[in-house]
Order: sequence, then C-alpha cells, then structure tokens
Amino acid sequence: MDIDPNFGLPADTDVFEEIAKSEQHIKVMTEKRRYGKSITLVAGFSKGLDIKGIAKSLKEKLACGGTVKSDVIELQGNHQKQVKPILVKLGFPQESISD
Repeated sequence: MDIDPNFGLPADTDVFEEIAKSEQHIKVMTEKRRYGKSITLVAGFSKGLDIKGIAKSLKEKLACGGTVKSDVIELQGNHQKQVKPILVKLGFPQESISD
C-alpha cells in the first residue's frame, strides 16, 4: 500500500474523491433552447471530479442524451426533479445540491 507523501493517507483509496464530493455546491436548473426544447443544466463541479463519468451515470439513469461543456452537464429534457436523488446516490451530500 502506497502512502501519499502530501497527506499521509493511503494513495489507492477514494478518500480524495469523497472529500471533493462533500465540498461541492451543485446547482440544478432548466433552460429553454431553440424550438421550445428544454434542457437540464447541472453546474458547480470543481476540477477534481470525473465530470464525464458523472454525466454518463446521469444519462444512463435518466435515459436521455447529454454532454459536458465547460464543467456544466447538459441533459436533454426537463429532469430537474430526478437529478437530485441520483446525485445523492452517487455520493454527493443532499445539502450541497440546490434547485
């Protein structure tokens, strides 16, 4: 087992990702786009997280398309109410997610 020289914690654990998840301030909002289409925006992620992996999980669970643009996850359709419980299951604290 390797020890991280900066923090003295085991390097192979997901401790750093869990700490990063607890310090997020995530905002979920909807926006109207061209031709009356609505999209759901999930913003407020820091650079330390795998945003593409989170977007992939959201797209799979919501059965929709989407993308990541400049650290903001864009999901096709209005999924504002469904996103929060999924993010909580992924390990984000409920208090850090606002609608």
